[in-house]
Amino acid sequence: MKKKLSDILYGVTILSVDGSTDKMVGELVFDSRKADVDSVFFAIRGTSVDGHTFIAKTIEAGCQVIIAEERIQVPEHVTLIVTENTHLALAIMASNYFGNPSEKLKLVGVTGTNGKTTTTTLLFNLFTKLGYHCGLLSTVVNKIGEVEIPSTHTTPDPVALNSLLAQMVLDGCSHCFMEVSSHAIHQNRIAGLSFKGGVFTNITHDHLDYHNTFAEYIRVKKSFFDHLDKEAFALVNLDDKNGMVMLQNTKAKKSTFALRTPADFKAKVIENQFSGLVLNLNGIELWTRLIGDFNAYNLLAVYGVSMLLGEDSTQVMTAISALESVEGRFQYFQSNSGIMAIIDYAHTPDALENVLKTIANIRTKNETVFTVVGCGGDRDKTKRPKMAAIACEMSDKVILTADNPRSEDPNDIIEEMMSGVGGEHYKKTLSIVDRTQAIKSAISMADKGDIILIAGKGHEKYQEIKGVKYDFDDLQITIDLFKKLEK
Repeated sequence: MKKKLSDILYGVTILSVDGSTDKMVGELVFDSRKADVDSVFFAIRGTSVDGHTFIAKTIEAGCQVIIAEERIQVPEHVTLIVTENTHLALAIMASNYFGNPSEKLKLVGVTGTNGKTTTTTLLFNLFTKLGYHCGLLSTVVNKIGEVEIPSTHTTPDPVALNSLLAQMVLDGCSHCFMEVSSHAIHQNRIAGLSFKGGVFTNITHDHLDYHNTFAEYIRVKKSFFDHLDKEAFALVNLDDKNGMVMLQNTKAKKSTFALRTPADFKAKVIENQFSGLVLNLNGIELWTRLIGDFNAYNLLAVYGVSMLLGEDSTQVMTAISALESVEGRFQYFQSNSGIMAIIDYAHTPDALENVLKTIANIRTKNETVFTVVGCGGDRDKTKRPKMAAIACEMSDKVILTADNPRSEDPNDIIEEMMSGVGGEHYKKTLSIVDRTQAIKSAISMADKGDIILIAGKGHEKYQEIKGVKYDFDDLQITIDLFKKLEK
């Protein structure tokens, strides 16, 4: 597919142009190794690599169009376009290149620290049940209808993102529900997209390795809502103290949801059992298979989006009652010996606390709660002692283990977690680096009726150690260990 360069430059802030824009181009690339005679190369400054250092290499490979943030000497046959921000230019040009597919969909973005994956997946499943052909862009998987496309990032790069949206349009999708990460907002990956609505779930301690301060993290999330247009809606969790902050400068229609505060969409938890939740949702009693207050918030957001998109309340309520939990999010099963295992992606202090609160609300107090948890390497270190402290405060037994250590030594990560364990909790806390052995130990110690929470990895099917991703699935490993140990 080739497009005229001048056509896909629409909306880009251009500081200077050397050469002709009357050229046909076939691909937008920001990896110099992929540049060739038909491509446009974007010189992007990353955290460790500066694309400007590879411009000469791309020209040698035949590339004739360069988008950069500084003016340099290039051969006469090469077009050099200088802009203030190549990240932003890439996003806008990618949208133009693929025919601005987001304008042809009801695109809803969900942002927040916790609940993004569950909310987007529930929306996809709900609207599919309502008879729509939908797209999904999530941490776990991307989907066009029932066709699954592996997911590598919470929010794909602008070229991959717009390509997926274009495929959805071509396949007849009417709606798309996507996770919007703070990294994607900050890196302008979603610039140029036309959103029908935005949802704010909550904001808690996370990604401070990237954003440096909590105030900056909030500012980045807020900027998503700042850029929504007046035809869109902005739906926020009013029980989160930053919910109203998200709405301060938005032009979009403002709507709220809450469990504890008066809001446009309100719910009260009537029953919370392993069999499901009973909610009073906007005055109507509703049973759902999902569990816990955090899922009550997710369902409120889903209901709110449905109403803001003009769906029938009764049909939506009926469809919600048939929804099932999302993979790796409070995914539970009971072994033959009567031990309850719960797999959850909780990898922030707030998410871990929410899951353990849910368990505390359901348990009878006659059982032992085991928590197996680790923290990821090369990520925000300040949350490590906090997560260990929460696990100890809210569990009877704790096993600290490896998560995805990445380039770090997992022993060092566990040691940092241990700094959050108070002296009164030392006796109930174990450190077992090997995650399989940690899960095995919890199962070996558990008796009938006990509950084992295995937190941090959820849906992930790998463990990343020293740059290598090894097959590792918490759910499957737990099931296999139960079978072996129960023989």
